[in-house]
Amino acid sequence: MLKRNTQVRRHEIVQLVNQDGEVSVESLSRRFQTSEVTIRKDLTSLEKNGQLLRRYGGAVALPQEVVIDEVNSDVSVQKELLAVEAAKLIKDHHRIVIDSGSTTAALIQQMNNKQGLVVMTNTLHIANALHELENEPTLLMTGGTWDPHSESFQGQVAESVLRSYDFDQLFIGCDGIDLSRGTTTFNELTGLSKVMAEVSREVVVMAESEKIGRKIPNLELGWDKISVLVTDNDLSKADEQLIMAHQVKVIRAK
Repeated sequence: MLKRNTQVRRHEIVQLVNQDGEVSVESLSRRFQTSEVTIRKDLTSLEKNGQLLRRYGGAVALPQEVVIDEVNSDVSVQKELLAVEAAKLIKDHHRIVIDSGSTTAALIQQMNNKQGLVVMTNTLHIANALHELENEPTLLMTGGTWDPHSESFQGQVAESVLRSYDFDQLFIGCDGIDLSRGTTTFNELTGLSKVMAEVSREVVVMAESEKIGRKIPNLELGWDKISVLVTDNDLSKADEQLIMAHQVKVIRAK
């Protein structure tokens, strides 16, 4: 049996558990001809997505009375579309930085077919998601001081660790986009973002078009630091021209 695509395999696992009520790691490993470690990662991911419940040695189907809350499902789909386009920019064996945020976190599941990656992040959520990937990229953490607002590590220690490396790309989100200045944020701790950009040859901002024009005081990255903006297809032509005038490439997610 050929090695199955991760998404296809996980879809079939959900079908099996709903059909049989219960599955074991051992039986799934034999069925899909993959390691038990990979199957455990599958089950962990599926449980986080609310598609089954983990049990010792396997998983069981969700009780019928459990209702899955689909709050902000439209936003999640939009972030996923941005992630699909952003992931196309990543080449095998790239060294990349992924900043904290829900938009950048959506990028992780699009990276499973990339080989030999080295990935640094400043957040535990993204680190855990990277650990679950079947291709197992080399994972680096910034360390530093934990900031509960951004749920990420910040500060001088994190900046010092970053400066000891060089990277091919930075993937970063934002709270707003100022057409004349660059990306903006509610978080006053912008030092680490600037260092991330300094040590990366290409800076890719992932942001929905609805963030353009938001009145947010803190400038995070000026346009001169940004290489690519990945956004959605609702970006107006006029705004696109203004952004491209700053020598920034614009990619629209269809």
